[in-house]
Amino acid sequence: MFNPGRLSIARKRRQLTKKLLAERAGISQLTLTRIESGQTQDPEKETVYALSKALSYPVSFFYLEDCEELPPEAVSFRSLSSLTARQRDSALAAGAIAHLLDDWVTQRFNLPKPDIIDLRDEDPESAAIALRRYWGIGSKPIPHLIKMLEAKGVRVFALSEKNKNVDAFSCWRNGVPYIFLNTFKSSERSRFDTAHEIGHLVLHVHGGTSGREVEREADKFASAFLIPRDDFVANVPRVHSLEQLIKNKSRWGVSVSALARTAFEYDIISDWHYRELCKQISYRGFRTKEPAPMGREESVLWKKIFKELWKDGLTKDHVASQLGVPKDEIASLIGGLMGSINEAPPKVTGKAMLRAV
Repeated sequence: MFNPGRLSIARKRRQLTKKLLAERAGISQLTLTRIESGQTQDPEKETVYALSKALSYPVSFFYLEDCEELPPEAVSFRSLSSLTARQRDSALAAGAIAHLLDDWVTQRFNLPKPDIIDLRDEDPESAAIALRRYWGIGSKPIPHLIKMLEAKGVRVFALSEKNKNVDAFSCWRNGVPYIFLNTFKSSERSRFDTAHEIGHLVLHVHGGTSGREVEREADKFASAFLIPRDDFVANVPRVHSLEQLIKNKSRWGVSVSALARTAFEYDIISDWHYRELCKQISYRGFRTKEPAPMGREESVLWKKIFKELWKDGLTKDHVASQLGVPKDEIASLIGGLMGSINEAPPKVTGKAMLRAV
C-alpha cells in the first residue's frame, strides 16, 4: 500500500510546499493534498512516478512501512528566530531518515550502549563537571569529542543543510540519544554545537522544553564541558591579547570567540576587556573565518561500520537501495562525518567500538 506519511517526509526533506510539488509533478494541489492526507489510499502509478521524479526519491520509498517522524516539540533548535518552517521541517525529516538508517545498522551490529546520566537537577557548570567525572575524564581537554560520544552510545549524524540557520539538534528515541550536526560550520563551532546538544540531553527533557533560557543553559554547559574552569585558569591565568587566545584555543578545540567568552564568564577579564576582544574578533573577520583552524573531527563508529560492510561488498549506495532512500540522503547523514565512503574502506585505529551480529 502507498504510505502517505513517507510522501510528507520526502516533500519536507526537499523543502517543497504542496503547491510547488504539485506543479513539478504535473498534478493538482488538491490531488496531492488528498494523497498526502491519506484520503486517496491507492494513487495511480503514473502519479506516484511523477511524484518520485519530482522529489528524486525511489518509488519503493513510498511503499514501505511507517517512518517515525520527529515532532517539532521533541527537539530544541537554537536559531528559532532565523530558522524558517521549511528548514526546520527538512531537518526533522532528515532525522526520520537517520532513524531508518540507525535501525538498519542496529539490526546488523552490536553498537555501544547509551551511557549518559540524568542531570536535570544540576546547574549547567555542575552538570558539566558531574558528566566529566562520570565518564572519567576529569578536567583534561577532550581531543576527539565525536569519538568519545560514539563510545558512550550517542548516535551522531550530519546535517548537510548548506546554511547556518540549522545549528544542530538532539533528541532521545527509545532510550537512545541522537545528535545531528551542521557540517557547514567550522570544526571549532561544530564542536561547541556538539557540546551544546550534550547539555540538552542531560539537562532538559526535550518534550515541551524550549526558549532562550534553555539555550543559555546549554551554552553554559558547553563552555564548562569543553573548557573546565580549573584547566583554563591553570593555563590562561591572565589574558593579555587576542593573539594569546588564538595561540591557546587549540588546547580545547574551540573558537576564539568561545574562548574570549569563557575568559569573561570565569572572571579572568573584565566586561570592558571582553567587549574590546569582541570588537577585534569582528574587525579581523574571525566570526566567519576562524584563525588557526583545526581539522574537522570524523566519526570513528561510521568508519568501522562501513569497513565491515565493505567486507560483504556493501557501499553506501547499497545501503540506500535497501532502505529505499536516495543515495544523497545517506551521504548527507554521514558523509560530512567521514569523508568519502564510496571507495576503499578507511583504516580505523583505536579500540573496536562494535562487532557484527
